Amino acid sequence: MKQSYKVILFSAVVLFGCSDDFLDRTPKDTLTESSTFSSYENIKSYVWQLYEVFPAYEERKNLDAGVSIFDSERHTDLGCWSLPNSESPWIWQTMTVPANSSDYSEPFRNIRICNILIDNLETSGLSEINKNHWRSVAYFFKAYNYMDLINKYGDITWVEHSLNTSDEDILFGPRTPRDEVAANILRLLDYAEENIKPEGDGENTINIHVVRALKSRFGLREGTWRKYHGLSGAEVYFNSSKIASELLLDAFPEIMEKYVDVFTSTSLAGKKGIILYKSYDRGVLGHSLSYQLGRSQTYWDLTRKAVDMYLMRDGQTRWTSPLFEGEYGNQEFRNRDTRLYITSVPPYRIVLGSQAGTYTHTSNPEDSEFFAIMDSLSSNGSRSLPFTAWAGWALVTKMPHFRDNNLGQGYCASYTGYPLYKWASKIEAQGDFYTNETDAPIFRIEEVMLNYAEAKMELGEFNQEVCDLTINKLRKRGGVKALDLSKIPVDPTRDPEIDPQMWEIRRERAIELMGEGFRFDDLRRWKKMNYALEQKLGKWIKSEDEDGRVPILNNDKAGYVSYWGVPPTPYPDHYYLYPIPTNQIALSKGAITQNPGWNP
Repeated sequence: MKQSYKVILFSAVVLFGCSDDFLDRTPKDTLTESSTFSSYENIKSYVWQLYEVFPAYEERKNLDAGVSIFDSERHTDLGCWSLPNSESPWIWQTMTVPANSSDYSEPFRNIRICNILIDNLETSGLSEINKNHWRSVAYFFKAYNYMDLINKYGDITWVEHSLNTSDEDILFGPRTPRDEVAANILRLLDYAEENIKPEGDGENTINIHVVRALKSRFGLREGTWRKYHGLSGAEVYFNSSKIASELLLDAFPEIMEKYVDVFTSTSLAGKKGIILYKSYDRGVLGHSLSYQLGRSQTYWDLTRKAVDMYLMRDGQTRWTSPLFEGEYGNQEFRNRDTRLYITSVPPYRIVLGSQAGTYTHTSNPEDSEFFAIMDSLSSNGSRSLPFTAWAGWALVTKMPHFRDNNLGQGYCASYTGYPLYKWASKIEAQGDFYTNETDAPIFRIEEVMLNYAEAKMELGEFNQEVCDLTINKLRKRGGVKALDLSKIPVDPTRDPEIDPQMWEIRRERAIELMGEGFRFDDLRRWKKMNYALEQKLGKWIKSEDEDGRVPILNNDKAGYVSYWGVPPTPYPDHYYLYPIPTNQIALSKGAITQNPGWNP
């Protein structure tokens, strides 16, 4: 059985973390504190519930942001849902102020769990070393949750201690200025880095590397928010990210050889570059992400813009490289960064056999052009062609496979012609809901590399040595020529406001982390949501190839697939922060104020 930080649910979880009215439960909680915090192992059991905060591969039905790690990507320029009337309310400016939101309440629930632990450590009877360790773990999770709150809401009420019914004036007190909250988050992480047991509490637990990974992420996010939203103090956070990243790059000098293995391995234990992961084990704790990617009810697509961002093997863009042959059919997938083939399945066509699960190739060699390439990209055959749908034996006859012309195969279909398949695995497709056991990376060194490159660039310290240590390691895995900072290829699509070196850093971030839930926050912190206001388009097709069933831009006979119109412009400034739920404002009796620009 694989080790998992979530396999066992402890009584402390039930007592402290599972009720919707958690913030109101104090008498019963108080009675259990003397036993819950009386030993090292009891505290360890209590802390397991906090690991639930990490996004992973199972559905997260209690979060307003969406049920999967990809859902926020539809609010960006690179992702969409293949559904009628599925436009992003953030892009189309149709957001409404909610009465309640778990995006607001869930972090505070977790913060209270942390504060209860922190407040009980002094009387726990543990040694000072062990007290400091558990305080560090609690500080890590408290920082993680507050990081999410200020990312969404800006100023947010800081709660230093656990609350009881007489402390509602604290919970519903005035919002603490962002400067103070951000400084507190950094203070907690600094303490945790100094006092946590370097190895944590065993394999795949919060340790010094995980703390530094969060510092790397937080420092960059807060620093860029401050720089691009007109706040002061950005360099403090850039430096924090830089230093934490440098230590991690020394500790994790290598990455996994094959990109797809990061997302389709049944065990990430001991794998290169994996800092923290969520382990799944069929029959104990499973997920259904791979299974769902082959269902007819899955609607996650990449956009035309997303595909255009992937470089050619010579390191140039599709707009300038002599290796680019065109947009039609197989042409645009040839000679590309191989991460594209993992993130969205390349074109192919087969002829189904008389027996289920069997097929033959067509007489056209182009229809099987990418079969050998796909075989070489995974170590276990998880992404070989043809693509296998949810039932295991259901072979998808062609890619691209449009929802409105699916040849009777409604599964694995898309609107844009670029379905998202980053987590799909042929060996995991069979079965049913919650039987997939591929592990989910939570923190991996590739993100740290990207954080480091960007922080160094923001500090004016980015150079070829840093580029080789970060960007070029990732490009090499994708089969792309290294970036030479003295000869950056021209990109006619570059935002003229962005330095060419920074443009390439941001491109690499988009490609490496495609679909993993980073892009929306990245556009927000850069104050570049205007990128998402372009019309979302799909693959270039000929109408006759799809029997005229797939809409084409301007109703042409050939061109880009087009299901959506052009969003309104400009992007409102107040949309960069989430609205405070109205019930929170009401409960505070006016002490908590709404973010400017949002009307109930």
